[in-house]
Amino acid sequence: MRRGRLTTWLIAATLVVAAAGPAPATAAPTRASFTEIEQDVMCIACHEPLAVAQSPEAFSERAYIRTLIAKGMTKQQIEKQLVVQYGPAILAKPPAHGFNLLIYVLPPVLLIIAVVGLAITIPKWRRRSRAAEPLPAGPELDPDEARRLDEDLARHP
Repeated sequence: MRRGRLTTWLIAATLVVAAAGPAPATAAPTRASFTEIEQDVMCIACHEPLAVAQSPEAFSERAYIRTLIAKGMTKQQIEKQLVVQYGPAILAKPPAHGFNLLIYVLPPVLLIIAVVGLAITIPKWRRRSRAAEPLPAGPELDPDEARRLDEDLARHP
């Protein structure tokens, strides 16, 4: 009965944590930050994050991003514009729809499965180890052998 309550509690706690997710943004969109966008965008030519890329294409992408920021666009608007200009490969994170949604959904689901699996198997392992019979005692030592063993053990502390 105690195991059932613990398992139910663990399952409920994991589902609550997984369902909580990030809070929706309610504030008005603010002007985009260059460094923030640079972290979320890739260089098309060298396939590195734009923040570390040093190719001529990376410098061109940075200049384009600066012009979009100067126009007062938000981060989401700039990312949309970059996708239109360079394609979806420019985004460091894949968009969260279609098959790409698996990237965002699969890790929490696997974590929940692992926690539930451990909550079920650990009590079984503990019960099995408690129920295991102790090992049988070995054969009795001859009194002479027992004396020699005690002497050897006394010599080697």
